[in-house]
Amino acid sequence: MSISQAIEKVEARYAHQPEFVQAVKEVAITIAPLYDAHPEYDTFKIFERLVEPDRVIAFRINWENDQGEVQVNRGWRVQFSNALGPYKGGVRFHPTVNQSVLKFLGFEQIFKNALTGLPMGGGKGGSDFDPKGKTDSEIRRFCYAFMRELHHYVNKDIDVPAGDIGVGGREVSYMFAMYKNLTHEYGGVLTGKGVGFGGSLMRTEATGYGAVYFLENMLTAQNDDIKGKRVLVSGAGNVSLHAAEKAICWVASSSLCQTHKGLYMMKRV
Repeated sequence: MSISQAIEKVEARYAHQPEFVQAVKEVAITIAPLYDAHPEYDTFKIFERLVEPDRVIAFRINWENDQGEVQVNRGWRVQFSNALGPYKGGVRFHPTVNQSVLKFLGFEQIFKNALTGLPMGGGKGGSDFDPKGKTDSEIRRFCYAFMRELHHYVNKDIDVPAGDIGVGGREVSYMFAMYKNLTHEYGGVLTGKGVGFGGSLMRTEATGYGAVYFLENMLTAQNDDIKGKRVLVSGAGNVSLHAAEKAICWVASSSLCQTHKGLYMMKRV
């Protein structure tokens, strides 16, 4: 089966999951020349196996709002591939989250993690819970309820979730607290924890900074430089904030960079 035939099969099987189908097509078109040039890939059905997650775990999340009313949300964990190591990928809380979105993100996570050279597989999870407008107590209760369902399927050697949209250090801390209570383990099952209890320095800034480091390396490969250029950053979240911060430092003079860094550190304090 050629790569184009594999795409057609995915389109027919998952026509109701447009986000996932689009991600598969984009990757397939990119690797098609190499894939079709190696018949052994097709012999072992590498691509067909890759586009099917190892498992999709779906569960109900019951929690109470501040008025004592029971709320019901849906949750998922897509464990896509552990060929290289434990499943690794974020948890997203947003009303647009559904199985198609999480499969699309989990599928791409396989390649993102593989490119790091580290022994990590790919996965993704989340819920259609909307944290906007919720109190801290409501978010805490939801995170506890979410982890009560998820803890059966994650472990430092099996699946290591992280933060994503709607899930920052606060939410990770709540989920980690519930995980410890349920499992009696203090393991590295979640990344994005606070520095005081197993987290990493610069974890918050790392993704946004990394995007600019990547840009700088690509420009260097083309005998170019980022200094003096205009940089457009799309978004308003954690990644875009720190990408903009690093871009300001590198595009501007070093003196402005030091001033900006000082103001940023004052803001964080």
